Amino acid sequence: MITSEKIFSALRYVEDPDLKKDLVTLNMIEDLKIEGNKVSFTVVLTTPACPMKDMLENACRNAILHFVSKEAEISINMSSRVTSRMEPGLKDIKNIIVVASGKGGVGKSTVAVNLALGLAKKGAKVGLIDADIYGPSIPIMFGVEGERPQASQNAEGKTRIEPIEKYGIKLLSIGFFTDPNQPVPWRGPMVSTAVKQLFNDADWGELDYMIVDLPPGTGDIHITITQGFPITGAVIVTTPQNVALADARKGLGMFLMDSVNVPLLGVVENMSYFTPAELPENKYYIFGQNGGQALAQQYGIAFLGEIPLVKSISDAGDEGRPVILDENDLMGTAFMQIAERVAQQVAIRNAVK
Repeated sequence: MITSEKIFSALRYVEDPDLKKDLVTLNMIEDLKIEGNKVSFTVVLTTPACPMKDMLENACRNAILHFVSKEAEISINMSSRVTSRMEPGLKDIKNIIVVASGKGGVGKSTVAVNLALGLAKKGAKVGLIDADIYGPSIPIMFGVEGERPQASQNAEGKTRIEPIEKYGIKLLSIGFFTDPNQPVPWRGPMVSTAVKQLFNDADWGELDYMIVDLPPGTGDIHITITQGFPITGAVIVTTPQNVALADARKGLGMFLMDSVNVPLLGVVENMSYFTPAELPENKYYIFGQNGGQALAQQYGIAFLGEIPLVKSISDAGDEGRPVILDENDLMGTAFMQIAERVAQQVAIRNAVK
C-alpha cells in the first residue's frame, strides 16, 4: 500500500545539488495526493529558470518507483517560488541583479538584455533598468526608442512612472526621458537623483528579478545603487584579452570593498571566439582564450558561460529584437544557459543563512 510516509521517505533520497539538502527537508514537496497506485505532487523549485528541473523530476520519479512501488503511476507538477533575502521595504522586488564591466565595449548591455529576457522566457517576472546614464542603449535594443513612459497616481496620491513593457518584461531607461540626439552633461548629484527615481518613483509591481545595466567602470552610479539598494549579486562581463581583464578585476574589487560588499554571482566572457556563419564549427580565438574562466577561478566565483563573437547578436540588438528571442539561434541557447546559471547562483546565495 502506498502511503504519504513512504513517499516522503523516498523523496528524502532526492537532493538539490546546489542547496545540498533533500527536497523534503527543503520543503519543496507540496500537494501530495494518493489514490490507490496514483501518486501526484508538486515540486516547488527556487526559480523557474532552474537548469536541473528535468533531472530533479526524473530523480523524484525514480525514487518512488525504486523505494515505494514499481506499479506507481506518478504525476509531478514542476512549479517554482523564487527565493529572496530582500529587505521588507522592497518586498515586491525579490532580487536585484546588477550587470557590470570594468570597461566599455565588452557587450555588457547585450548580456543584461538577454539575461532579463532569458529569465522572463522561463516564466519569471522581470524588470530591467538601464542605469547607463551616459550611453543608454536599452531603448534601441528593444525597439522602443520613440516611446515615453506614462505617469499615474497611486492610492496615496503619489505620482508613479509606468515602465514600458516589451517582450514580457518591464523597462525603464534614462533614454526614455532625453533627446537621443542631444548630449546630457550629468553632474554627480544629478546622476544619483536620476538613478534613484528609476527605482523609487516607478510602479514596478511584483518582480522576481530586477536586472540593472550599470555604466562601465566604477563611479557615482555604482556607489549610489550598491549603497542605496539591497543588491542580491553582481554579474561581471569581460572579454578574454588582458586589457579587459585588468579592468574587470577593478570592477570585481569594487564590489568586494567593505563599503560596497555586494556578492559576486559570476563572470560572463563575451566575444570569446569568432565563428564565421559559413563555417559554424570553426573557432578563432582572436582576443585570447580562457581569460574569463581564469578570472572566475582567481576570485573563487562561478564562470557563467562564454558568448562567441557572432554578427547575428549585434544585428539582433540593432533591430530591436534580442537574439535570445529566436528559438532556433544557437546564440540564443547560449544566453539561456547563462540566465539559468545566474538564477542558480541567486538561489544558492539566498539559501545561505
